[in-house]
Amino acid sequence: MNQQPFAVPPQWWAPKLSPFWVRLLRQHRLWRLKRLYRIAQIEVSGVEHVKSALDSGAGLLITPNHAFHFDAYVLFEASARVQRPFYYLAGWQLFATNGPFQRWILQTHGVFSIDRETSDLRAIKKAVEIIKMSPHPLVVFPEGEIYHTNDRLTPFRDGAAAMAISAAKRAERPILIVPTAVKAWYQDDPGPNLIKVIEVIERRFNWRKRPQLSMKDRVYRIANAILSLKEIEYLGTAQPGQLVARLQGLAEIILVRIEEESGIKSQGGVIPERVKNVRHHHIQLLRSADLPAAERTRLLTEMEDLFFVVQLFSYPGDYALTQPTPERLAEIIDKFEEDILGLKYPTIKGQRRVELRFGAPIAVAPYISQPDGAHLLTRELENRVQDLLNELNRTGQDGHSRQSESITSPESHHAGL
Repeated sequence: MNQQPFAVPPQWWAPKLSPFWVRLLRQHRLWRLKRLYRIAQIEVSGVEHVKSALDSGAGLLITPNHAFHFDAYVLFEASARVQRPFYYLAGWQLFATNGPFQRWILQTHGVFSIDRETSDLRAIKKAVEIIKMSPHPLVVFPEGEIYHTNDRLTPFRDGAAAMAISAAKRAERPILIVPTAVKAWYQDDPGPNLIKVIEVIERRFNWRKRPQLSMKDRVYRIANAILSLKEIEYLGTAQPGQLVARLQGLAEIILVRIEEESGIKSQGGVIPERVKNVRHHHIQLLRSADLPAAERTRLLTEMEDLFFVVQLFSYPGDYALTQPTPERLAEIIDKFEEDILGLKYPTIKGQRRVELRFGAPIAVAPYISQPDGAHLLTRELENRVQDLLNELNRTGQDGHSRQSESITSPESHHAGL
């Protein structure tokens, strides 16, 4: 995972959606997908769901899985097939870590910032306003982070559903949520490039090459080795047991210790939400100008530990054990490149095709009066998106209702947005 800065944002970046610039820059975006990310083909299915909802005048929230670093580009292209540009909600770090020109590009494409560690009322108000009134849909990634597990969702956070319910309470039109799945497949064998990365990591451990072992075995040997090293760092000795239990156990031990030291009572829930609560607490303390140096050092160290907890959470442990597909193995190795080798982005292992599928919209109105409406709606969204991913894996190349075009000929696409 990429380690982002966590602090009070320097400012808020508002959306400045320009259909003109979105349309004008379309071929450049497609060129970047082809040249930088080796995406040779984008297929979009379920466009009729979005078009019919927009034609009916409904307010729309689109909730895709967050599978890889370039999936926003895929959403840009999907909006072209819908012939309507979208708005996008993104962590403020995306703006803070880019220059003025890149920020302008993001804003003209409808992207605006949110501080995910707090209740960012300005960003939430804007998101609710867009869902409630705008003719353009809003895209929110409910997973929050990129976990590199394209076949398996990590738990959705309740924020997207809460914003849709808030909009539905005030809107004079129906509010709908469109569950959306994005899936990438390799078109050529990534194996040789995966082995290159494995061998680099093995050399770091001073291991001999083991070409007689399967790629899955080599990947899981590395996973066990790095986890053992971290267990020794935090616990003094490597732990026995299966990988899944050890990953969960180490994350829980570290997080509980920090929660207790901070006087934060854990309310349960998924690890990213618990980490978010502790981060918010630490960020507020770090803002104090008269904070003792020793206390500042402790808080900063714990912020690093919190990032490591989320890293542990991002590894399911059994992801490729029963289904060692090239895509699943490549995703684990992508994570190794970021987490072990320290790359900002993983290297590209081969040419790929991507399919985005819009599902049938979910009406928000029935959830307004329910006491736990946002949570119930979130679980429904999560189930729908996982079902769509499962469908994509079943249908593969033989899916239906698809707009499929090669990126090598962007001029053949619809010109309008």
